[in-house]
Amino acid sequence: MGKKRILFLKAVAYSDLNPTIRSYLCQYKDNNTELEVRSLDTGPKHLEYQYYQAIAGNGILKEVLRAEKDGFDAVIISCFDDPFLYPAREISRNIVVTAPGEASMHLAAVLGNQFSVIVGRDKWIPQMKENVHRYGLLSKLASFRSLGMGVLEFHENEEETVRRMKREIRAAIETDRAEVIILGCSMQFGFYEELQKEFHVPVIDSMVAGLKHTEYLLEMKEKAGWSFSRRGLYERPPEDEMKEWKIEPYGLGTP
Repeated sequence: MGKKRILFLKAVAYSDLNPTIRSYLCQYKDNNTELEVRSLDTGPKHLEYQYYQAIAGNGILKEVLRAEKDGFDAVIISCFDDPFLYPAREISRNIVVTAPGEASMHLAAVLGNQFSVIVGRDKWIPQMKENVHRYGLLSKLASFRSLGMGVLEFHENEEETVRRMKREIRAAIETDRAEVIILGCSMQFGFYEELQKEFHVPVIDSMVAGLKHTEYLLEMKEKAGWSFSRRGLYERPPEDEMKEWKIEPYGLGTP
């Protein structure tokens, strides 16, 4: 397969960890994958609130369209809530758009009978549960388990983060009968190997899962011609309407 250009879009206006994230993901990418990490220019620094996601939404869609215009083959919207994933697929033309929540859940559903999701705070659970339902995987959900930590805290004291993760994973396996664990925030990257060794079940790093899922979809697109259907859910808005209403497409022109 030819070179794949993938944009890892951190859907927040916080770029401090971008080089670290790229270095981490480069351990897992295919040799023919060219990976770039970008953040939003403006907006919130985390998306723990749906209001923050709404504020970030225009920037996310704009960056997806910009990536297509810049010649990327795919964009990963890096937030486990998968914000604006469906609208991004709808407005794009020929680019693959993915997100870590969808990728991780479908992988977990294959690797075991039921999965548990380790989240930062209880606040996150209702929206994530809606996504589980949307993806048709509610029967595969064992539980959500909360660490009582915000997104920006996971890497401040990693020993404490791991301690809390181990506590909740143990409960998910022993009490909730989970067979697979998902680390339910892309910023929980870098912890899965230690946890997997201790608990002897698959522990899915959603950042890695999102990358590999994207590479797989690009390979299937090239080799089998499989891509997002434009009949129904991902039907693109009519060009003439967007032009008439001056929303086509966010001032970026045609990719």
